[in-house]
Amino acid sequence: MVDELAPKGFEIVKALHNSAEMKAALPGTNYFVGFIQQYVTPQLFKDAPKLKLIQMLSAGYDRADLDAARKSKVPLCNNGGANSVAVSEHAVLLMLAVSRRLITQHSNVTAGRWHGNQPPTVHQVREKVLGIVGLGTIGKKVARLAQAFGMIVHYYDIKRLSEAEEDALGVRFRLLPEILRSSDILSLHVPLNASTHHMIGAQELAVMKKSAIIVNTSRGPVIDEKAMTAALSANNLFGAGLDVFDEEPTPPDNPLLKLDNVILTAHLAGPTWESNITRLRNGFDNVQRVARGEPALWVVPELLEGA
Repeated sequence: MVDELAPKGFEIVKALHNSAEMKAALPGTNYFVGFIQQYVTPQLFKDAPKLKLIQMLSAGYDRADLDAARKSKVPLCNNGGANSVAVSEHAVLLMLAVSRRLITQHSNVTAGRWHGNQPPTVHQVREKVLGIVGLGTIGKKVARLAQAFGMIVHYYDIKRLSEAEEDALGVRFRLLPEILRSSDILSLHVPLNASTHHMIGAQELAVMKKSAIIVNTSRGPVIDEKAMTAALSANNLFGAGLDVFDEEPTPPDNPLLKLDNVILTAHLAGPTWESNITRLRNGFDNVQRVARGEPALWVVPELLEGA
């Protein structure tokens, strides 16, 4: 993909993570592109003094040292929503799969049990209330997809839409406590930072419906995983669809792995074939913009505050 999409006029060095080739290239690097948020430390700016742009192919940047990036004045940019279609589709996939106990049904059929000893209780999503926490690029796409299934969409976000924007998208603002109490499905689409760490904890889980489903395709620590596991184990929630975990890869003794009311994927909501092309397209477009002397797109918001 790099060979097919890379712009002309640049010397391209393709290197594996932390490889000798990568380290050797850094002193002369102007544009650093890749899944590279973990390299954004004070050391990076010493090793790569000619940097003009750090272009992440990821949407998240919770592992990047934002203070170091701010001091360097080198733009730190995410992928411009390149994986938003993939993640929004995956979120809806998890909603449907958990609602229909898809893995349980599949396991029954492949084990020759057909309906099993007792067909599982399953639900449709039409007319269910979907509470979206974080109505950014992904959250808006989830809202549109959910409405195609006839779901009622409420949202909470620190950046509230105008009434006209809510009307256009077909969503309604609710405060977080209202979202928790009223949602049949809760879908999380927030970045991981100090304000969102464990924003869904034992107290928040306790007010949710016992018939509710949690879907998390953002970052694992947004939820208190131990508290959620306890709620799921006690059937105080119907189920959960999780693409992200506190620790990744999640350890084999994680009690979540033994529950039959969860569907788990390995932080793979975003990297589809199509989204990987879009990531590179956006990244290389940004490289060319900066090379032309234009401002970079998709600079992470924390670096724009007070700019």
